[in-house]
Formats: sequence, structure tokens, C-alpha cells
Amino acid sequence: MKNRGFLKFASAMTVMTLGGVGYAAHKRSRNPYYQGPVSDHFDGVRFFSPGQPTDKDVGELARWQLGGGREAWPARFPSPFPQDTPPERIEGLRIVHIGHASLLIQVAGRNILVDPVYATRASPVGFAGPKRVNPPGIAFAALPPIDAVLITHNHYDHLDGAILARLWAEHAPTFVAPLGNDAIIRTYDATIPVETRDWGGSVDLGDGIVVHLVPANHWSARGVNDKRMALWCAFVLTTPQGVLYHVGDTGYGDGAIFRDLRERFGAPRLATLPIGAYEPRWFMQAQHMNPEEAVRVFREVGAEQGLGHHWGTFRLTNEGVAEPAEALGRALAAAEVPSERFLAMRPGQVWGG
Repeated sequence: MKNRGFLKFASAMTVMTLGGVGYAAHKRSRNPYYQGPVSDHFDGVRFFSPGQPTDKDVGELARWQLGGGREAWPARFPSPFPQDTPPERIEGLRIVHIGHASLLIQVAGRNILVDPVYATRASPVGFAGPKRVNPPGIAFAALPPIDAVLITHNHYDHLDGAILARLWAEHAPTFVAPLGNDAIIRTYDATIPVETRDWGGSVDLGDGIVVHLVPANHWSARGVNDKRMALWCAFVLTTPQGVLYHVGDTGYGDGAIFRDLRERFGAPRLATLPIGAYEPRWFMQAQHMNPEEAVRVFREVGAEQGLGHHWGTFRLTNEGVAEPAEALGRALAAAEVPSERFLAMRPGQVWGG
């Protein structure tokens, strides 16, 4: 009985915290976050990625959880880079990795945070769930004035509600998120205004910078009953410094979303792509790219530079803490891409400037 209780708790925690696990146990018939017309990726209650798999069932979840193959992680995996103190503003382009999927983009005099997570655990509770193994690459107090915050989706390793409320209180930025995420963000501070858009929508951030919401092959949940009730996305920023493409989480799928992106926006100057949380492949492939697939996307969109994130901070899946960076190196060599063109970023590491 004790083991059964533990597995039930572990399964629930996995569903709530992990950006790559589905759970086909839907009981609600009404969406508490978003009400809108049916579309090619919204059935009136839940969102979905057209033509892509949606949810794993409980048996598949148990098979993964009980199947072994999990590499040990250290309690600490410190970055070789010191915490960064960014300049207040720059006219060029500067990217700092805060950790996991959190980035500071400084471009054309504007400061933009993407998926800022400062929590100790990527979890709805403070006593369990994936725990941070390195400190943020920028201390919160060292952040420059923040003009905009972009949220790709609502998983706990991407949407840290407490820090969003603090950012609103101290910086009053523009918040941009896909449909339904405004309701979630406002549970942390009801006064936060959030610009929500569907795939294909955009928000003008000023100074020649426009953020566009584009598809990703992923899913969303904050609990066990709200599966896919808020939309997820990737972002394209058109800026005076070129096109920037940021993916929080995605599976490769059939590759159509990446081909469409290049056709619509042209080849990006920079692509920031997830390279971690991908094992076991039979379970994760639909929602998370591995490094080989990330290199494939990098080449297909025609990016000048790639930066890899979503690895080495929170243990979410089976691979070892350093494996994504090592696998990225192998994939780049196999594709005959110079290693300096696609970096596996560590917290505090800076590109550009």
C-alpha cells in the first residue's frame, strides 16, 4: 500500500511538473482558462498540435517511472561562468542564460526575459519535485530594467508565478503569453495585465521589436485536470538586430512548423533551442527534441547561430546532467557544423554584446 501511494504521488507530481509527459485522464468538460471558437488546434475545451500525438496514458507513465534507466544527477552542477551583471541597456544583441529555459535578451535598447524561473524547485510545492542544481545565472537584484516578459507555456519549469508577480511589482513589464495563460498568471497577482495571442498573433514591443507567437509541438498543464487547457507556443522576435527564434519546448514532429517558420520569417540570425529532457525517446519524442533533432532544426531554419538551453539545471528525465551537451557536440560533428555555431549554454554564460 505504501508503494502504491508513493507511485500515485510521484505520477501526479510528474504530470504537474514535467514538460514532456502526457496523462490521458480528463474529467473536466469546461475550460477554466480560455473560452473561444473552435479552430484547427482548439476543440472548444483543449488545445492540440495538429497531426501530432497528444497524451500518454497511465500505463505508459507507469512503464517509464518503473522502467529504470535513470542516470544519477549530482546535488550540485555549478556553472563555470560567474553570475552575470548585465549592462542597463545595449543597442546591439546580448543573450544571457539564466538557467534551464530562462534567458535575458537585450536587443536594440530593450530588455526581454523569456520564461524566467528563479524557484528552487520546478514544482507546485516546495518540498518535492525537480530541484535546481545551480543558482540562476543572473541574480534577481542584478537584472536590468525589464521591458517585456515572454512566457511560452505553463509548465512549472517555464512559468514561475511568484517571480512573475515580483517582476510586475518591481519592473511593470509587458507580459506576453499564448491563450489562456493570462488566467493562470493572474492567480499570482490579479493586477498583472497579460497580452495573450493565438498562434499567428503578434505584439509590438516598441523600438522596432515585434514578438510573434508561432506553433510548437508540445502541451500544457498546471495540475492533473487542466491538461492542454492553455495554449503553448514558440516566439519569433523581429528586431533591428535581425530575426530571433526562441523555442521553449517542442518535439520535432514532421518538421512542418520549422519549414513554415523559415518561409514566413526568413533565416533567423539566432535560434535558441531546447536540447535536454529527452530520454526515454519512446516517451518523450513527441514533446521534446533531442540534441540531434535540435541540430536538424537549426539547419532547416537556416540560423546563423544556435544556443542550446533546457538542460543541466532541473532533472526532468532519464539522461545524465551533462549528456545533452555531449550529445550536441556529437550531433554537430556528424552534421559537419562548427561547434561554435551552436553552443550548449550554461547559467551566467553570455553570447553577443
